[in-house]
Amino acid sequence: MSMESIKEIAMLQAQIEKAWDNRELLKEEVTQDLIRVVMEELDKGMIRVAEPLADGAWQVNEWVKKAVIMYFPIQKMHTYHAGPLEYYDKIDLKKDYAGLGVRTIPGAIARYGAYLSKGVIMMPSFVNIGAYVDEGTMIDTWATVGSCAQIGGGVGIGGVLEPVQAAPVIIEDNCFIGSRCIVVEGVHIQKEAVLGAGVTITQSTKIIDVTGAEPIEYRGVVPARSVVIPGSYTKKFAAGSYEVPCALIIGKRKESTDLKTSLNDSLREYNLAV
Repeated sequence: MSMESIKEIAMLQAQIEKAWDNRELLKEEVTQDLIRVVMEELDKGMIRVAEPLADGAWQVNEWVKKAVIMYFPIQKMHTYHAGPLEYYDKIDLKKDYAGLGVRTIPGAIARYGAYLSKGVIMMPSFVNIGAYVDEGTMIDTWATVGSCAQIGGGVGIGGVLEPVQAAPVIIEDNCFIGSRCIVVEGVHIQKEAVLGAGVTITQSTKIIDVTGAEPIEYRGVVPARSVVIPGSYTKKFAAGSYEVPCALIIGKRKESTDLKTSLNDSLREYNLAV
């Protein structure tokens, strides 16, 4: 079964939604086959858990996430090998990296159902099912691309699978994510943003732009081309006042800086670590 028409996708979506509402259907072979079709198309990048729209917004395809969640109970545990290494799991690993044009360094792992575009480089790292990693991305050492995360630049990032209505983490094109950053809970990093080492952003993290006369606060989104560092602010509790982590926007990447080098230079301009 191919995904050549909107009609076919609509039919597939309707069947997945039906199975989601009635889990007894998971016992039927036809339902299992449809779920596996979704996994195959995810693996090829033909469908996505979330996709950019023409107006710059992102559409989350909840039915695709539902298919990912329902894939686990229909799969049986099995033993498989990668050279001398043995695994025991429900989900196979991706195969044919040479054919995909993906460079994989020993220790790199990607699960079946994750899409890796041509030119992706995987250092020892992990990419989970449902993730989408776009062309030319380098996933650096010990980075994790979590379930259903959507990647446009080289990042280490947590994804989201449940609850099903939650948006996945989205990092747009040409971002730079410094070492040991944590980006989770559906946070959206817009194009060409730069996160310095150790930045942690969740949906509850205050992201404060301190470049103007008055602070501007964001939640869950880092605006395009922002340069971000770890910070803290004082919060009052019943037991007293304590410092709470936040993220500080301290500047913008400059248009005049060459894109290839500006990823690091934008941090050096502020004397910050990568």
